[in-house]
Amino acid sequence: MPGGKNFVSLQPVCFEHAIIRFINYLNFPRMHLSSEEKVEIFEKYGKGKTDTGSPEAQIALFSVRIAHLTKHLKSNHKDHTTERALKMLVGKRRRLLDYLMRKDINRYRAVIAQKELGIRK
Repeated sequence: MPGGKNFVSLQPVCFEHAIIRFINYLNFPRMHLSSEEKVEIFEKYGKGKTDTGSPEAQIALFSVRIAHLTKHLKSNHKDHTTERALKMLVGKRRRLLDYLMRKDINRYRAVIAQKELGIRK
């Protein structure tokens, strides 16, 4: 056996193990939003479905992700990595809102007025 007595084979021992590994791979957690859901957000809040860079579209995407992470943290209160990620996302959204307020106050007010984004101001 190569590698001595501590060698662990990466190959499945039998067909049942191969099936279990495949099922575990399929059930592995993925990103919260699929590409189609992101396109819907960009269509609704941006200038079109390919408008991924406008501040309004980015703020909407961050808001959806923030809502998801907040829900996750309510049931997993010891998840400090997710808590840090949430704080970073809130900061990014705040900086984008500040930028939008400096550049075009009317667009800023339009974003703040949309209650479904959950931005308090």
